[in-house]
Amino acid sequence: MPDPDPGERTGPLAGLRVVELPGLAPVPFAAMMLADLGADVVRVDRPPHAPAGMETPLSGPVHRSRRRVVLDLKQVADVEALLELADAADVLVEGFRPGVAERLGFGPEVALARNPRLVYGRLTGWGQTGPLAGEVGHDITYLALSGVLATMGPVGGPPAVPVNYLADFAGGSMLLVTGVLAAVVERERSGLGQVVDAAMVDGAALLSSFVRGLRSVGMWPGAPGENLLDGGAPFYTTYRTADGGHLAVGAIEPPYYAALLDGLGLAGEDLPAQYDVGAWPRLHQRFAEVIATRRRDEWAQVFEGTPACVAPVLDLWEAHRHPHAVARQAYLELDGLIQPAPAPRFDRTPLDTPAPAPAVG
Repeated sequence: MPDPDPGERTGPLAGLRVVELPGLAPVPFAAMMLADLGADVVRVDRPPHAPAGMETPLSGPVHRSRRRVVLDLKQVADVEALLELADAADVLVEGFRPGVAERLGFGPEVALARNPRLVYGRLTGWGQTGPLAGEVGHDITYLALSGVLATMGPVGGPPAVPVNYLADFAGGSMLLVTGVLAAVVERERSGLGQVVDAAMVDGAALLSSFVRGLRSVGMWPGAPGENLLDGGAPFYTTYRTADGGHLAVGAIEPPYYAALLDGLGLAGEDLPAQYDVGAWPRLHQRFAEVIATRRRDEWAQVFEGTPACVAPVLDLWEAHRHPHAVARQAYLELDGLIQPAPAPRFDRTPLDTPAPAPAVG
């Protein structure tokens, strides 16, 4: 792995060398985060003639800001080339099913024997151990067995099917990045790398910690769609507007709720108390009736500058135009695509502007 030019990368991870092996979107997303933070990431791609695998499309945000090489990991010489990359790296991340890397000859036992300081990050759905370790799965199945999926959905309806943000990326990619960085920090004390076993089902379960705490003290008593933060509360949900858009309402605290009533023109109306749970259906209906009388952006103007915690529900292709996003430069354009800028922000080691996804090899 060639020495990176210190002048080429900035950010708190500048100088950290990472090898990324192909996989589904959560591994490239984790590698993107490391690259955004300044790491020198080399992605290993399959040869163009290789059978279709589990990789994400080879362009777009999750492949930005790294170099790429092509290796056929079924060939002994190319496996040796990969191990030579790992010999000079700080971190290797992969998303193969348990046992695949070992079978191909570049598992952690081999890689760490050659480079004892290597942090070997592994991201799978079910983890490296357990009765499901070798089984296939997807975001929705990890959410199902972690108990998270059962907390989502309308009253009396089936569990909602979320986009794969939760288990794949929040519970998977970010758990992998957290584990890798923790192992890098520990290596400064011990001088040794280690294997990081990140499982999406574990990460999904971890994300439920707050709701489990609420339930333990009686603050999450109902079925899905009947509780404070799952759409059950009329002051913490979304409503359809006159133009078919939606308004998000999050007025939990009494002062914010008062501002909500004021903005809706209901401050003087005889309504049930905010936390009269039995009357929530009535409040839902009344708020829905009022909000349906105006367009989404009209309501956004009504609540602008108020503490009502109300916001228009923007889609992915208009969010970058919101004044707050513009002021923070929260989005940028690469490869002709508007995409989120690197985050978080650092005052002393600012992050680079990402580079477009390079061509394969």
